[in-house]
Amino acid sequence: MIKAENIHKHYNDLHVLKGVNVHIKKGEVVSIVGASGAGKTTLLQILGTLDSISKTHDASLIINGKSINTLSEKLLAKFRNENIGFIFQFHQLLPEFSAIENVCIPAYIKKTPKAEAIKRAKELLDFLGLSHRYNHKPNELSGGEQQRVAVARALINNPSLIFADEPSGNLDSESAENLHNLFFKLRDQFGQTFVIVTHNEELADLADRKLTMVDGKIIN
Repeated sequence: MIKAENIHKHYNDLHVLKGVNVHIKKGEVVSIVGASGAGKTTLLQILGTLDSISKTHDASLIINGKSINTLSEKLLAKFRNENIGFIFQFHQLLPEFSAIENVCIPAYIKKTPKAEAIKRAKELLDFLGLSHRYNHKPNELSGGEQQRVAVARALINNPSLIFADEPSGNLDSESAENLHNLFFKLRDQFGQTFVIVTHNEELADLADRKLTMVDGKIIN
């Protein structure tokens, strides 16, 4: 599923990632923990193809058998849209659009026919308990509901891989627990792979594997 070797990342003179190696199997739920500044989010962004590996090192990143290093920007964007979903601490919903419109955006980018995209979006919102919220805008939803809309958006293109960066960091304890349970329900039902950066030790300990980062390296 993911095979990353000798991953380095420099921002000018700042060496953030220092030769990270990560292998993640299909269907795993993997958490990444560590102190602020350890490089967790940077690693997540590189594994999720949102950021690039520093070119000064012999590094490789293979996802679903595809060598990411060799893809052009256009092919990389297509690969990301079709294979990867993202869930962030702040839901990143567009305020002027309804729940169902927000969910459909990645499908429209993929050029999925509108009727098909809407049908899939409704199925996901129903699955997530939001059948009564199709036409509500983000400011009309609770924090937990907004995050579930963001989850539906991440799932709309049936990605095999979901990256989550502090997904419950902005939620109350009950909503956070519901979201954590949802990740495992999705994995069990759809076989998706989850890579989750979190400070929530409860969520981290639920994962199949917990990776700890210290000073730009994985130490376990």
